[in-house]
Amino acid sequence: MHKSGKIWGSTQELFHKNNVEIHRIEIQKNTRCSKHKHEHKYNIFFVESGKILVKEWKNDYNLVDETILTTGEMCSIKPGNFHEFHGLEDSIVYEIYYVELNTQDIIRENIGSKLA
Repeated sequence: MHKSGKIWGSTQELFHKNNVEIHRIEIQKNTRCSKHKHEHKYNIFFVESGKILVKEWKNDYNLVDETILTTGEMCSIKPGNFHEFHGLEDSIVYEIYYVELNTQDIIRENIGSKLA
């Protein structure tokens, strides 16, 4: 798969199908990504090795959550929440994106009835 350089390291898409994406990212120490959000995708960070800080600006309340992740740890960011990561050490991280289906995704124009 294609590998792309970033100011903070590199990213490589490993899998992309329907509602799931997996990226392997290499994060250099003392760097950070842009503050950004995803409109529909959840964003999971799983640390294979190293140590990162994930900052999340929660929409549910006016607060910035800061989570430090080390080898074997993970966190999840909800769609619509701004976030960024910081490399506290040189790190290898897997970003897993997924879209949650809305079980209430139905708009009725009328109600059902028995036919005569």
